[in-house]
Amino acid sequence: MSEISTLGEFGLIDRLTDGLKNVNDSTLRGVGDDAAVMHYESDRDVLVTTDLLLENVHFDLTYVPLKHLGYKSAVVNFSDIYAMNGTPRQITVSLGISRRFEVEHIEELFSGIRLACERYGVDLVGGDTSASHQGLVISITCLGDARRSDIVYRDGAKPTDLICVSGDLGASYMGLQLLEREKVASAGMKDFQPDFAGKEYLIERQLKPEARRDIVEELAKAGIKPTAMMDVSDGLSSELMHICKQSHTGCRVYEDRIPIDYQTAVMAEELNMNLVTAALNGGEDYELLFTVPLTAHDEISKLKDIKVIGYVTEESLGCAMITRDGGEIPLKAQGWNPLAEKQE
Repeated sequence: MSEISTLGEFGLIDRLTDGLKNVNDSTLRGVGDDAAVMHYESDRDVLVTTDLLLENVHFDLTYVPLKHLGYKSAVVNFSDIYAMNGTPRQITVSLGISRRFEVEHIEELFSGIRLACERYGVDLVGGDTSASHQGLVISITCLGDARRSDIVYRDGAKPTDLICVSGDLGASYMGLQLLEREKVASAGMKDFQPDFAGKEYLIERQLKPEARRDIVEELAKAGIKPTAMMDVSDGLSSELMHICKQSHTGCRVYEDRIPIDYQTAVMAEELNMNLVTAALNGGEDYELLFTVPLTAHDEISKLKDIKVIGYVTEESLGCAMITRDGGEIPLKAQGWNPLAEKQE
């Protein structure tokens, strides 16, 4: 293993970015100068998003492989751009690195970032590195673009719109619970082998999520433009309330229409947790939550991996879930709050 100090900041950057090739015409100059240079067509708008990830707050290296962490760190930024109905084009990566990390550790992290960029056609165009006294710090900024007429915001939902979601919900949260359980079980033990048999999907959803580029492409091919959209990072309930607040609407979602994978259901029962609560509030699913006009019902129903789970109401009716027995329960934003003193 090599100490990072032997390379220095620029030597490390050269080593991490060696062989990078840009794939987007909008990237005029990437890594290697004082700033990256991008050029966009006059009819396209630039989209920018950024995420800050802190060790022992957002990730635990006890059970998160560095390559997976790099991949996830990039993909969650891509997801934000897709949630605007745009296309991610470039990222910058900044790292705070403590002295316990060697060069090879950071190379492993970057191998995941580079794999994500390769799979999604995104250029890594710059960033920064610094020393950290608080473990590993990762900050990624993603730039994307979209035609102005195609961009979808959170504030466009209208009463009678259908509420749709891609994929399934709660699996990532259950994967996290499983990893935490095995971490506790392995404490102080040598050669401990975690038991993930039959739960591989949950682990993958937590450690290696994917952005739903395919859903954005399907909607475009079908000629459907959502009226509002965002990705499910903090939990379905929280995201729904964001859309309703910014759109000045209410909503009704049906408990029996919330898509849940079989492994998620089994894990919830094993942990004696409420399955619907986990699906509503678990977070980190990175599925797309969006609304479409009622007139799009027949077309949206034909699309793969999309489910209609409710409808938008007048603001005065508030936000609620219709239970299996026909009752109503008010929705609460109980998703993960990074600024809370304690997370349940």
